[in-house]
Amino acid sequence: MAAHPEESAGQGSWRDSVPEASATDLENLIGTGVGAAQEQLERNGGFLPFALVVHNDGEVRLVAVTPAEADGPDAGFDSDTMIRDLHELLRQHRDEFRAAAVVCDITLPEEDTDAIHVAAEHRDGSLFATVLPYAPDPGTHGLAFGQLAADANEPAVWVD
Repeated sequence: MAAHPEESAGQGSWRDSVPEASATDLENLIGTGVGAAQEQLERNGGFLPFALVVHNDGEVRLVAVTPAEADGPDAGFDSDTMIRDLHELLRQHRDEFRAAAVVCDITLPEEDTDAIHVAAEHRDGSLFATVLPYAPDPGTHGLAFGQLAADANEPAVWVD
């Protein structure tokens, strides 16, 4: 298995603190989420928030909500409302799956760049989130992706 970005000398991986099956589910959701978001960015220049779940039978499925329109003409979509709607939908159906991840596009103000953010959680309480910065690449007229890094995450699905 490849080294994780949050590993450092003398410290173990986040995997050491969660059951193996849970870590596998979370890594699967993060990898799938990052890959799908990258594909949408490269194809369409952006993406709307979406979720992925690992159903109890092990199948990974996409979950989406209708885009919420922001106020005003030319305002686009309200991604914060979409993320809240995704969390609510996931909470309502959480008995049907064992892990979930919400994937969204965020801005990293301290780095003055955008990033793919994937926040994953397991029904056993395991959590893991990642960010993957990206920016336009003038040399290729495409996108340049930075290094995948761990991020803080709070439970949003398995909460009461």
